[in-house]
Amino acid sequence: MIEPSREIRKIHLIAVCGTGMGALACMLKASGFTVSGSDQQVYPPISEFLKNHEIPIQVGYRAENLHPKPDLVVVGNAVSKDNPEVRAMQEMGLPFCSMPQAINRFAAAGKQQIVVTGTHGKTTTSSFLAWLLATAGLDPSFIIGGIVTNFNSNYRAGKGKWIVLEGDEYDTAFFDKGPKFLHYNPDIAVLTSVEFDHADIFKDLDHVKRTFGALLTKLKPQSALFVYDQDPNIALIADQAACTVYSYGHVSGSAWCLGKITVGSPDTRFEVYHNGGLWSEFQTPMIGEHNLRNLLAGIAVGHLLGLDRSIISRALKSFQGIRRRQEVRGVKNGVTVIDDFAHHPTAVHETIRAVKSFYKNRRLIAVFEPRTNSSRRNIFQSIYSASFDDADMVCVRQAPMLEKIPVDKRFSSEKLVRDLCVRGKDAHYFGDTDGIISFLVEHALPRDVLLIMSNGGFDNIHARLLDRL
Repeated sequence: MIEPSREIRKIHLIAVCGTGMGALACMLKASGFTVSGSDQQVYPPISEFLKNHEIPIQVGYRAENLHPKPDLVVVGNAVSKDNPEVRAMQEMGLPFCSMPQAINRFAAAGKQQIVVTGTHGKTTTSSFLAWLLATAGLDPSFIIGGIVTNFNSNYRAGKGKWIVLEGDEYDTAFFDKGPKFLHYNPDIAVLTSVEFDHADIFKDLDHVKRTFGALLTKLKPQSALFVYDQDPNIALIADQAACTVYSYGHVSGSAWCLGKITVGSPDTRFEVYHNGGLWSEFQTPMIGEHNLRNLLAGIAVGHLLGLDRSIISRALKSFQGIRRRQEVRGVKNGVTVIDDFAHHPTAVHETIRAVKSFYKNRRLIAVFEPRTNSSRRNIFQSIYSASFDDADMVCVRQAPMLEKIPVDKRFSSEKLVRDLCVRGKDAHYFGDTDGIISFLVEHALPRDVLLIMSNGGFDNIHARLLDRL
């Protein structure tokens, strides 16, 4: 832990280009600290964001990055105890802490916390909540794992009493293998979904459920918990919370329920029912039923906070989403290029379905890079093929960094393509990104929509495609 009495002026962040770490770095600088950072993999949008905030990034981990000597080092969970910068930090006897510990000390102290967690949808839900509170004039703070378009930022240091935190179930640091969200103390919590993911951290689904259950168990009796009503895994653990639990989603008996949905251009219209009665009808530029569920959670929290329907409606109409979530990167010669962070089979399926519903009567080409620790493993091998059913053509890249995965556990992009072909899909395998770009430049037609899905930089494929189309 950080010594409360210790004077801290200069802070260095190891693995600063993680979305949460980048947000923390900017918030620390805005609070008057001298901030520096280092990382091995530097790519947009976080690298550009840090550059715009004049935070120096050292590429690569080296002992000299710790000179001049900082007063505190924040260690991201992307580095191990054998990292050369971590070793130097310990040899120098520098004080250090994890990202959530730093958030508690420098950002969340004295605030009331809204913590949004779940396997899917937590970034969109927390982003909308931050925008809703800002629209209501509540001047919130937030730290979120994505660039919120309305703020052009993934952090905000507001003067209001609320802070919105995206609660990540991933481990905290090499010296703390527990989930980040257990460091927070929610006054309001949202649980969007519970599925197996992060195979490098969790043994199985039961392990995931126990982890989320630990968060629910620590909620204060006076807290409030909002849970999605059609997740069977949530249903198994929700009663572990001692506080009031509100359900939202599609079940008519839930506190909050989606009604009729009309997909149009440019907006989606949807009904919201509260305790069985029609509460209001809203419209939003967001697309996809999964996004409407995320917005519904925000509506429910807003109602608990006493926000007027007109304020909620204004926030919904003006909410622009998050970068790298169905983000249109450009249109060239009639071809639309979209960037999305989807990687889990459920997220891939929901994203493709949402994009297809909006771009009706247009050919949708899904481009997928299995890059996460889970998607590079064969745990989802047999179910990935069903995720692409709404795509008209599929391009799958060889999973990068497979040498880090044991041979008998590696995901096979070639097998996925074979499985897709068996399902009648026009699917193609590529060993590298250059091959995908060349293929798409040759085969993309005017009015085609190219949906590119990866949780990494994907070799800057979006800009390179737009240059060559």
